[in-house]
Amino acid sequence: MENMYLFMLIAITVLAVFDIIVGVSNDAINFLNSAIGSKVLSLRTIMIIASLGIFIGAVFSSGMMEVARKGIFVPAQFEFSEIMLIFMAVMITDILLLDFFNTLGLPTSTTVSIVFNLLGAAVVMSLIKIGNSDSQTFSDLATYINTEKALTIILGILLSVVIAFSVGAFVQWVSRVIFTFNYEKKVKNFGIFFGGVALTAITYFIFLKGLKGTPYYSDLKGLLEGNTIVIILSSFVFWTLFSFLFEKLTKKTVLVFVIGVGTFGLALAFSGNDLVNFIGVPMAAYHSYVEFAATGMDATMSMAVLDKKVPAEPILLLISGGIMVATLWLSKKAKTVAETEISLSRQSHTHEKFKPNRISRSLVKTTADLTKYFSAIVPASLVNSVNNSFKKPNEKYITKDQSIDAPAFDMIRASVNLMVAGVLIAIATSMKLPLSTTYVTFMVAMGTSLADRAWGAESAVYRVAGVLNVIGGWFGTAIGAFIAAGVVVYLINWNPIVVIPILLIITAILIYRNYRSHKNKSLQTIDEDSLKDAESSSVQGVIHESAGNIAKVVKRTNRIYSNAIVGLAKQDIDLLKKSKKQVGKLTNEVDKLRDNIFYFIKNLDESSVDASGFYIHILGYLQDMGQSLDLISNVSYKHINNNHKKLKFNQVKELKEIDDKLEILFSDTEKAFKTESFEQIQFILNEKKDVYDLVKSKIKEQVKRTRDEESSPKNTTLYFSILLETKDLLNSTMALLQEYHDSHDSSVEPATIADE
Repeated sequence: MENMYLFMLIAITVLAVFDIIVGVSNDAINFLNSAIGSKVLSLRTIMIIASLGIFIGAVFSSGMMEVARKGIFVPAQFEFSEIMLIFMAVMITDILLLDFFNTLGLPTSTTVSIVFNLLGAAVVMSLIKIGNSDSQTFSDLATYINTEKALTIILGILLSVVIAFSVGAFVQWVSRVIFTFNYEKKVKNFGIFFGGVALTAITYFIFLKGLKGTPYYSDLKGLLEGNTIVIILSSFVFWTLFSFLFEKLTKKTVLVFVIGVGTFGLALAFSGNDLVNFIGVPMAAYHSYVEFAATGMDATMSMAVLDKKVPAEPILLLISGGIMVATLWLSKKAKTVAETEISLSRQSHTHEKFKPNRISRSLVKTTADLTKYFSAIVPASLVNSVNNSFKKPNEKYITKDQSIDAPAFDMIRASVNLMVAGVLIAIATSMKLPLSTTYVTFMVAMGTSLADRAWGAESAVYRVAGVLNVIGGWFGTAIGAFIAAGVVVYLINWNPIVVIPILLIITAILIYRNYRSHKNKSLQTIDEDSLKDAESSSVQGVIHESAGNIAKVVKRTNRIYSNAIVGLAKQDIDLLKKSKKQVGKLTNEVDKLRDNIFYFIKNLDESSVDASGFYIHILGYLQDMGQSLDLISNVSYKHINNNHKKLKFNQVKELKEIDDKLEILFSDTEKAFKTESFEQIQFILNEKKDVYDLVKSKIKEQVKRTRDEESSPKNTTLYFSILLETKDLLNSTMALLQEYHDSHDSSVEPATIADE
């Protein structure tokens, strides 16, 4: 039995390494988002700064380790064997839960995960002990759980969400009113003072207040306590002078330095606060096993030893810091998580990841109504003055695709994000409250986004829905961790020797499967037939530039239509399902092109307005083609999926005849556009009558069949639907060809929008 506990300790240690990897992939990226989003520093520089912060923070984190030892449950109430089962259950559920959120690309909290894992496992183990006791009842549960400390931790985490959002919004609003979006001018006058305040806050709260959570504070206690005001004022004077010299010597704004120091400080605070989430449980298990071995290997011994304060081994902290840094550099999942926060806080329009829901619409509408109400009672002069601070400078409009490569927000917002988040996390760390760094950094970013009016009428419902989804995931983390850890500890307690190896194998399989799934998604390349935005500024330029798009659409149309007809003839549900997916993808790509019409027109000069009209007409025809394909694919799939009568031989033969004709027409069209042989369009247009007449003749034949011999209403409806949509598809295709034929002028050189 003693060997089983050694095996459990080794398994917990190995799981801790993977827990650090999956945890850092989710949590660590949050403190990089401000620097990454502002793009003022290279990614390599950001990673180096963050790595240094993590290493130093790892050494400072030992004061937080008490949470895993006695913060949630009362150790003296449990035996060694029970404590080891709790720790094993916590590590298994924690790693699976965090990896699940990483795969989804949603930020969650390692703190909430570990706290509720410990709580769930401890509660279930306590209930098992109570159930096996003749003298105890459910009311005795409070003797096992450190309810006061647990409630303090949980309330601290929940309050941090509200406080982070509110403080972030307030500080950003004040900063924007002062500096405006034309901050380059204001920074020259007030930037050194803003740098002094920001750097003072970051250095004082993170480097000095943060020391309270470490064993090194006692050496500096006499110097720091009682001199708070002197230290703050001296720090402000020093950093203000430093900001002045930095700008004079480097000719750069001090905000660049603030973002660098803020990233370092936030990395330090993250490591100091969150390392407990990854190694607190394994270290508690290690100390438990050492005591177990030293006292004669009695599995029933009380674990009151965990009530004692034991300093963490520095070498273990450094190793853990090294693993965190390596994960930060190598993790692919971290980038997926980063995209969520940056997209929700982006100042410009972008591809929205979340769909609006009833709650987000209601919140946006209520907020808009309140804004109108307060605007009516606030003096107009004050409203206009504030609004002027939020006016954005004239800039070139960029498409949603281009916005991904552009800065998500400016240096003012990035500085506020880092300053506020760092201060809040450091205060909590000094009070030994394991608040969630994810919640704080995410909610600060959301608060500053709201205050900065990044959530405008065009994007508010999507962004609010995204925030609600993430917050919902946080509650899901808490509930899921509590239930999962409870279930796992119950199963392990039933038969540890059998259940633990099975659970470890399942854990390894699930982690590997999630890794493969995420890797396959990240390796997906752009389809060679995907559509591209137009950037030309003349009709002839758009004609030549969009020719490739038309060739691709026609090629895909040919394939989708043929798949639908063949799938219907063979009653191949998989082929019809594939056809549906293909048409859905094509429709989405055309919709994306239509979404960018605004930016296309905005970037045209006065002499190129005709190009926008031509481009709009082309996209309209492409949309009509997509709608026809969508209906053909859907009605065919629905017919086969519902097991209706298959089409008659003559109907299948006629559809194949039409498909063969269209295949020739589409192939000629694809070739003409692919080679930009626009003079061939007239010959293709001449083919229209033959195909059109063929479709009309098939409609007449079906009418005759319906009167004389047809007995299936479903077949008749399906057949007519396909023929009519085929006719619409043909009309849209020919209208598109006619537009190109009428507009193309080979004597004019295509013009493009000049790069500025």
